[in-house]
Amino acid sequence: MTALFPTYARWNIEPDTAKGSWLTSKEGKNYLDYTSGIGVLNLGHGNETVKASVERQLERFWHTSNLFENSEQEQAALLLAKASGLSRTFFANSGAEANEAAIKLARKATGKSKIVTCTQSFHGRTFATMAATGQEKIRVGYGTMLDGFTHVPYNNAAELENAVDDQTAAIMLEVVQGEGGIHLLDASYAEAIMKLKEKHDILLIIDEIQTGIGRTGKPFAFQHFAIQPDIITLAKGLGNGLPIGAMLGREDLAEFFGPGSHGSTFGGNPISISAAIAVLSEVMNPLFLQETAEKGIYFMQQLKWHLENSEFIVEIRGLGLMIGIELKDEAAPIVQKLQDSGLLLLTAGPNVIRILPPLTTDKNEIDLAVEKISNVLKTESIPTA
Repeated sequence: MTALFPTYARWNIEPDTAKGSWLTSKEGKNYLDYTSGIGVLNLGHGNETVKASVERQLERFWHTSNLFENSEQEQAALLLAKASGLSRTFFANSGAEANEAAIKLARKATGKSKIVTCTQSFHGRTFATMAATGQEKIRVGYGTMLDGFTHVPYNNAAELENAVDDQTAAIMLEVVQGEGGIHLLDASYAEAIMKLKEKHDILLIIDEIQTGIGRTGKPFAFQHFAIQPDIITLAKGLGNGLPIGAMLGREDLAEFFGPGSHGSTFGGNPISISAAIAVLSEVMNPLFLQETAEKGIYFMQQLKWHLENSEFIVEIRGLGLMIGIELKDEAAPIVQKLQDSGLLLLTAGPNVIRILPPLTTDKNEIDLAVEKISNVLKTESIPTA
């Protein structure tokens, strides 16, 4: 008997301790955790820098309210501004909250309500972000969705051009679709977005909730492409396990988010902000980002070399340490067998294995993961659904 709503398909594992890339269950089994808490633990479990920063803040206080001046929020916002080129930040508690703020700001700043997003996108599970998400399955049973959202096929410039008009407030997208299957933005699509942005004077919202904070080898994934967002949303890796979200925007958008226009009781909580400052101070180091990019290249090379002859694989794709292995059949049985072998991975859609290691992982751990994946994807080892 449980007292919890059954909203999660939980694994038959209960963590006891975790450090770095490793998690130990209460049964004493060690797992190489390449889920990173679903893209959250960019600095790994139990990071000492984050821990020390949080402990210092705990000794001072752990909540006041956003009615007070807050130099720590300012410090975190300045670090984000330096990395992104967007000078204003609103802090929230999650990615969905950050996206809600972005949607509100886009509509208020433009005076328009239409927002164009992509099929197979994922932006959250609140009513606005559920409407923005291009996956029908998450909307089933919840009645009439919030109006104003149009979904177009990802990387289809012609469909995007047909959807965008003078009533459009913003285009909202992920430059690497996470939940949707690790699909990367095409250069031609990026070019089309920027042309439409200028033609119709609309805003570009980039959802960096899963891709941001160094995951792809740059501070933000959009920096791999010839696009410039007006608004960015963040969460997951920003707090390395502490709940936090953030919406970043251009300086001229600040006038539309004055006192009383939006807010959050716990947004920018001192404990979460202390974690974010520690994360940003470490992740935004150019050497750290370079090493992350190199690890991503190495991981992709090893996967392709070991799996090039596998009859079960359609494609291996990704950016930095955000990697997808598309299979011809369902991914869930493979992920389960990998879990049994001591490697924790995720799915992204029905037939994609999603790999999100901590950015602090090393080549020995990558080699071990590749070995386990390769072993499971041998013909004689393929499990059946």
